[in-house]
Amino acid sequence: MTFPYRTGSAFPLFLAPMAGVSEPPFRRLCRRMGADVVITEFLNSEGIRRRIDRVLEGAEFDEVERPIGIQIYGSDPEAMAQATALVTEHYQPDFVDINFGCPVKKVVRRNGGSGCLREMDLVETIIRRAVAATHLPVTVKTRSGWSDESRDPVSIALRMQDAGATAFTLHARTRSQMFSGRANWDEIAKVVEALDVPVIGNGDIETADDVIRMRAHTGCAGVMVGRGSFGNPWIFRDARALLDGVARPEPPTPGERFAVALDHARLAVELQSDDRKTIIEFRKHFGWYTRGLHGATALRGQLFQVESMAEVERIFADYLSQIPVDVAA
Repeated sequence: MTFPYRTGSAFPLFLAPMAGVSEPPFRRLCRRMGADVVITEFLNSEGIRRRIDRVLEGAEFDEVERPIGIQIYGSDPEAMAQATALVTEHYQPDFVDINFGCPVKKVVRRNGGSGCLREMDLVETIIRRAVAATHLPVTVKTRSGWSDESRDPVSIALRMQDAGATAFTLHARTRSQMFSGRANWDEIAKVVEALDVPVIGNGDIETADDVIRMRAHTGCAGVMVGRGSFGNPWIFRDARALLDGVARPEPPTPGERFAVALDHARLAVELQSDDRKTIIEFRKHFGWYTRGLHGATALRGQLFQVESMAEVERIFADYLSQIPVDVAA
């Protein structure tokens, strides 16, 4: 089953759209590491159609990030249609993705994200209006339902496909679950069987081996990696090796981790005007890059105080100079 846009791979790996994470620097890094498709952070359709600068900035991308989708959300069909038309005309992504999956309270209280799943007639209308507003493929990302009582991913998927969705990503949890429990991969398999469009599996992809397991378990057409990529863009490199049947690369050394973390941070600073603000916001990434390292707790304690690249470089250099040789290798 083929995707309605170029993916670069017969079994593509996707970087999930994640607020505060899947920004241009991380998208570029993950593309270099082997992600086949990236998607912007989700953008409010009202903010797009009102041309609010900080929202429109989230739709910007560099050509090296292609193939890329711009993800939008909202509960007003007219606003969603106008936002779809605007991003199509001004940004020309490879596809437009609609978010019906975000579980965050401030989004769902206005019926956005997974909140729309309580009104499937509205969901259909939103998709149809978006499809009519663009020549680009319109795809969707959603959850298995609003709650356990309304959990019915196959029916949800069929209605979205019938409304015009050309690819379907399922995070196999309900909104009520948030990120707790385990994603039900059996549900992804059932949706794969039911749909004629490509289905992308999402949920509990923490390692490259999980990508292989999900493909075998569900028969999905591609896998989307979310939280498993935090501080670990190598997950795409390693998963691609396993998919291609070649030897898995050696895990990155502490020095290699730090080098990539610094490249990531420098790119973030380059793309933003306020260096200090950028580094403070980047602290979370430094924390993720150090997970599992010897003395990681103390190291993170230092990194969570930094306000400049010079401080980060010094902390990393001090760490590498003090750890045992066998740990640094």
